[in-house]
Amino acid sequence: MTLQQLRYIIAIDEYHHFGKAAEAYGLTQSTLSLMVKKMEEELDVLIFDRNAHPVVATEIGRRVIDQAKVVLYNVAQIAEMTCSEKEALAGSLKIALISTVAPVLVSGLFKYIGEAAPSISLKTEEMLTATIKDKLRKTEVDMGILTGPVPDTDLLEIPLYRERFLAYVSEDNPAYSQESIKAETLLRQPIWIMRDGLGQHDLAELNREGFTYERFYEGGRVGTLIQVVNNVGGITIVPETHTNLIMYSHQKCLRPIVDPIPSRTISLIVRRDYIHEAMLNAVVDAIKRIIPGAMLENGVRGSHLKL
Repeated sequence: MTLQQLRYIIAIDEYHHFGKAAEAYGLTQSTLSLMVKKMEEELDVLIFDRNAHPVVATEIGRRVIDQAKVVLYNVAQIAEMTCSEKEALAGSLKIALISTVAPVLVSGLFKYIGEAAPSISLKTEEMLTATIKDKLRKTEVDMGILTGPVPDTDLLEIPLYRERFLAYVSEDNPAYSQESIKAETLLRQPIWIMRDGLGQHDLAELNREGFTYERFYEGGRVGTLIQVVNNVGGITIVPETHTNLIMYSHQKCLRPIVDPIPSRTISLIVRRDYIHEAMLNAVVDAIKRIIPGAMLENGVRGSHLKL
């Protein structure tokens, strides 16, 4: 088994076609097929279902391909270390973010990383938390930004900032007349949330299921909830960093939640074998310019993070 064979099976999986994968590597289809066939014989497994159109991996083939990606990633890490890549501020950087963080951070990441390190080719994508962690393990993204803590021994977590949750209340809601809203008040009325689709839910009932404030937005955006409250009425919950994204005329609908004050920590996560220290610090430095200093976690307030 060779590294090149690993690259070939990844290409076939990406193109779902032997011919297109062969063309991408400047090979004939028969040569590529022979190389994959030798690998399958060596492993004594069938990696691809050749009767399927387009070509798809078998169940064991999927596991082999996923592991091949990790192997090639680690090989690349070795090569990068010999070229002092640890301090390089160049190359591709793919960051995955949860949907309630992306509107706050993405534009600033492009702005400040573009200014500080124009040789970095930055790409961002919104994903669910579970997807971010899965793609990090498979080396399909380089960094993730999501709600902590992240109890995963395969991943390194760097807490970035902590923010409160605020209530967003329609003007015809009784809670609008209050300067602050006690958490127990929220339990006594339906709340607009994204949970298996947009709808109003009884928070007291959800709390018995281990519900958390962060789960208000599963599969959706804060902005949609705000629009619904504006047009239909009711109440929802928004993270503190979203207040600047709300129209000034609507900020009068925001109320602090007290007794207790709900909050969340936003963390940056990477694989534990990630070595691009300079890139990591470029991202953290950009976030430090986006998020108010009072909200930053102590660990990122210093000048440089060490891996």
